[in-house]
Amino acid sequence: MQMPVANAEIIARKAEIVARLRSVLPIDAVIDDPVATKVYECDALSAYRCPPLAVVLPASTIQTAAVLKACHEMGVPVVPRGSGTSLAGGAMPTADSVVLGVARLDQVLETDYENRFIRVQSGRTNLSVTGAVETNGFFYAPDPSSQLACAIAGNIAMNSGGAHCLKYGVTTNNLLGVTMVTMAGEIIELGGAYLGSAGYDLLGLICGSEGQLGVVTEATLRILAKPEGARPVLIGFDSNEVAGACVSDIIRAGVLPVAIEFMDRPVIRAVENFVNAGYPDVKALLIIEVEGSETEIDEQLGKIVKIAKRHNPVELRESGSEAESANIWKGRKAAFGAMGQINDYMCLDGTIPVSQLPVVLRRITELSDEYGLDVGNVFHAGDGNMHPLILYDANKSGDLEKCEAMGAEILKLCVEVGGCLTGEHGVGIEKRDLMYEQFNRDDLEIQMMVKDVFDPKWLLNSAKVFPLTASEARRG
Repeated sequence: MQMPVANAEIIARKAEIVARLRSVLPIDAVIDDPVATKVYECDALSAYRCPPLAVVLPASTIQTAAVLKACHEMGVPVVPRGSGTSLAGGAMPTADSVVLGVARLDQVLETDYENRFIRVQSGRTNLSVTGAVETNGFFYAPDPSSQLACAIAGNIAMNSGGAHCLKYGVTTNNLLGVTMVTMAGEIIELGGAYLGSAGYDLLGLICGSEGQLGVVTEATLRILAKPEGARPVLIGFDSNEVAGACVSDIIRAGVLPVAIEFMDRPVIRAVENFVNAGYPDVKALLIIEVEGSETEIDEQLGKIVKIAKRHNPVELRESGSEAESANIWKGRKAAFGAMGQINDYMCLDGTIPVSQLPVVLRRITELSDEYGLDVGNVFHAGDGNMHPLILYDANKSGDLEKCEAMGAEILKLCVEVGGCLTGEHGVGIEKRDLMYEQFNRDDLEIQMMVKDVFDPKWLLNSAKVFPLTASEARRG
């Protein structure tokens, strides 16, 4: 993955830049020691690394605005960073950039149960949002696998989803408003606590913009009353394609589970060795969860089981207790960590029509054979959000490049069958040069014109999303 050549003139002004930053922030909020900045040299796409010029950690919207205004006036690029869990390189810095981390923006600002919203600073972790309201019977629906660590700022930047997005939607469906600071240091409010805010839907523009239009410092989020009950069922199959066909039939039948998750044998075995979830040793496994009253749950699961049986499952196991349900989900939530215990891997997130699952899963198997790299599949099957994990050896020369080439073929396949390059991880640098596969030059030009409005100097996370050849003139 190429990155723009760092601006030597900016690097030469490091002392001046750091002094200016320290003039607007507390002393401990500016990091410029070369050893300390290495902590911020990459995100979860750790194959690529570059320590930034400096790191700033503001604790308020006012401090964030002061930092951005200073960097704007000095012409210094800024890379926003949530918790660094991005799998697409969205928070990877350049040597001439300042990383703006939101980790200290972690407070709950307002909770309104009557109107079902919570307002938080954007550095607060996803899971802790639910933690702040669950004793009152509420929860925050989006639940990425990294929810224990990932920040709301990053969720908004990448429009993150999670296992339960089939029923509740992704971040954009649960985001009501933001406080955002532009690169020039202007503080703006978009949306609000209630539906139907006046004017254009600029909030929808911000969610998923990968930190290129502004830095979100506060977010107003929809919270929901916990369902009366929920119950998952495990269904094992002797082939990936049959499991994919079962998912397609469930969706076609009009049944709306809260989640349909898919794992294949390599992932199942890794998870079993990691957390002993009690999964059967099958080629493909579906976790399907429904919720509601006991009567509603029984009715929905009855329909799902009837459909599944038409596909001759090897095993069909309905949860009989809260402990069994927790164990089923413990395995799924641990899948990425479990795979990391056994191999280096690259995680993709192309999204496809559910009807194309059997075709795409079969082609992924063929590509695995062609490239000589194993693949583990674990993904949100209900909405077609694929997460193939391509296994490679980071210490073996040429393996990373082979992995990237295979990943590109899988993402192109997603577009070919009517899907898109990313469902929730974002484009970042990982898919940046594949944007031409989905958009023509006129499409990209229109998208870049939007960034021109918010960030005319192209200082905010500008090496991401758009192919470098397309954005070169603007970045220059």
